[in-house]
Amino acid sequence: MSSQIKLLVLDIDGTISGVENQVSLGVKQAVRAAQAKGVKVAIATGRMYRSALRFHTAVNSDCPLISYQGAFIKDPHSSELVGHWAVDPELALMLLQDISQLAAIEDLSIHLYVDDQLYVQEVTELSRVYAERSQVEAIPVGNLADFIRQNGTEHPPTKILALSDRLDLIEQLLNLKHRYSADQLYLTRSQPLFFEATNPIANKGTAVKHLAENLMGLEASQVMSVGDNLNDLEMVAYAGIGVAMENGAPTLKAIANWIAPSVEADGVVAAIEKFILTN
Repeated sequence: MSSQIKLLVLDIDGTISGVENQVSLGVKQAVRAAQAKGVKVAIATGRMYRSALRFHTAVNSDCPLISYQGAFIKDPHSSELVGHWAVDPELALMLLQDISQLAAIEDLSIHLYVDDQLYVQEVTELSRVYAERSQVEAIPVGNLADFIRQNGTEHPPTKILALSDRLDLIEQLLNLKHRYSADQLYLTRSQPLFFEATNPIANKGTAVKHLAENLMGLEASQVMSVGDNLNDLEMVAYAGIGVAMENGAPTLKAIANWIAPSVEADGVVAAIEKFILTN
């Protein structure tokens, strides 16, 4: 089984990065050992491209970086944009309206991502903490719907994120899945308090398939994907070896081939040792 894996795809938050927001030495060493056996290593994250770059560098990836849930795929080495699937501006406006009817603005921070920049109505405490952790700037532009109307045709949003410190509110937002068809929006939860919307073409599963099959000439059986949350479902299901973290969502763990120890216990190291390094 170990000799089959040619591509290892890693999520960031909750998978290779825990409370310290860094990749541990143990994970870096295990990744290097996998690379020494000829395995390519890629990052697939819901984060912004610019926020994910340091993790791409930390694992010394030589693959295109999959960001924004698969909506924005760029090769950091050549700066080539391999794929970009934006949200339809009209659907973005509809979603903002639906979100506003469910929650008061003081209970949510809504983030709009355009051209790998983060725009907000105003910088709230939630968005400040998010921007600091992501090491990006949150740019206040006032009414986000007006911003989309002014810019959406030439610069459509790559992703919309609503975050809150209320879990019940995120659960309510997830119910919006029933208001949109599968060919309109892809709605998911990437972290317990993050509700995200992207183009329906864009999820980590289709992005990993594109990377493996179209760009690298591999088959699903040669891919191992590791993740922890609902936005990792498609790529874990696609891979020949799909691994969920012990700290992961129950729905993801239910479909995984194997459950790794938690991120704080360097579960990715155990997964690499089991499926790649052990003959």
